[in-house]
Amino acid sequence: MDRNPSPPPSRSEDDDEEEVAGGDCIGSTVYSKHWLFGVLSGLIQIVSPENAKSSTDDEEQQVELDEEMENEICRVWDMSMDEDVALFLQEFNAPDIFMGVLAKSKCPRLREICVGILGNMACFQEICVSISSNKNLGQVLLHCLYDSDPPTLLETSRLLLTCLSQTQVASAWVERIREHPAIYDSICFIMSSSTNVDLLVKVGEVVDKLFDLDEKLMLEWIRNGAAQPLDQPQEESEEQRVFRIVPCVLEAAKQVRSENLEGLDVYMHILQLLTTVDDGIQAIVQCPDTGKDTWNLLFDLVCHEFCQSDDPPIILQEQKTVLASVFSVLSAIYASQAEQEYLKIEKDLPLIDSLIRVLQNMEHCQKKPENSAESNTEDTKKSDLSQDDFHLKILKDISCEFLSNIFQALTKDTVAKALKEGQLSKQQCSRAFQNLLPFYSPVVEDFLKILREIDKTLAGDLEESFPSLKVQT
Repeated sequence: MDRNPSPPPSRSEDDDEEEVAGGDCIGSTVYSKHWLFGVLSGLIQIVSPENAKSSTDDEEQQVELDEEMENEICRVWDMSMDEDVALFLQEFNAPDIFMGVLAKSKCPRLREICVGILGNMACFQEICVSISSNKNLGQVLLHCLYDSDPPTLLETSRLLLTCLSQTQVASAWVERIREHPAIYDSICFIMSSSTNVDLLVKVGEVVDKLFDLDEKLMLEWIRNGAAQPLDQPQEESEEQRVFRIVPCVLEAAKQVRSENLEGLDVYMHILQLLTTVDDGIQAIVQCPDTGKDTWNLLFDLVCHEFCQSDDPPIILQEQKTVLASVFSVLSAIYASQAEQEYLKIEKDLPLIDSLIRVLQNMEHCQKKPENSAESNTEDTKKSDLSQDDFHLKILKDISCEFLSNIFQALTKDTVAKALKEGQLSKQQCSRAFQNLLPFYSPVVEDFLKILREIDKTLAGDLEESFPSLKVQT
């Protein structure tokens, strides 16, 4: 059975003519008001007080949705993407009917469909404002986040994301979420245990949006887990599990990693947002296992998955935003001065190669087409191009900062070993200097001092290639 079947089939021509003549059509559509009234009336009957007094057997049957009713309500779900239909549902107080269903029905499929219809309706600003101003409906919808049914959770997350993306109502939803601390546990549980990639991506988008909108809420969620002692006995933690935001985000990222690049991008951006506050950085590095897991996952992505030597340079266009987040988090961890084994410079030299390759590919992506007639077509293409350039510039700035941090940490012994083992070459040094100069001149100069002690010929060649260094030394 299709998830969202087609809208209701048309009846006979005579019936259609009578309905049109009687003003039965919804707005400018061919959908029937009379038919829609019938479906909504059926929903009201499902949750009516009379039905609530049914026997235990009947209650068990209510968990399963009647096939005919499912088909009809699914058609409403499909129709609700039309603005005229959505406005008509709003006028008919359909959101209140759906609220009654969500509050009383135990049928997962029915609950999913009702939230899905509300999600479609919320795509239209006027209706989104109306739904968001209904406090009772807001409470019921947030309680749907405690549901155990993945499709219902997916539709609830989609609805929340839609509302959080509307500036007029976003703050109201943030405040409601703040007033329900259990939502943190529910979302963390989903991120840490779900294998449903679609759900994980949508929940990640909700968390990303929340953190982007409200730093105070982000800090509260960071501190929720931090309040738990690290040495809590295992048996106690099993009964009253306390979630820490970073391990939950990492688990979700690992789950979506191979199946959904956009989803991985979302979770990397969540980590990046966490590093914008000191508490967030501490949440990553303070617990050695969490810091190591974060570093290892991101290190593996950069060195073994993204922008590899056999990838075409243009692939950077697909990976630019996720790479910017990954490098930003790695750089923040690196700069945190955490004394951990995984941050030993000898182990992190492959990052230099990855960073230089990204910067090299960036030059290729930023080259403008020779045929200016082709590049100056439509305004939309110009805006897309400028957007790409903007993201590439961010990636370059982050990459250069991270590269400079690594170069600062290089010691004489490390450089000598790297040159001997081929982990560092003249070509790599030249490309690094090309990107680091002139903004990171002191870092480059300090590196050259080390290089002169190890290989004067190489140092001299680099000075010849970059005269500004020769003049200053």
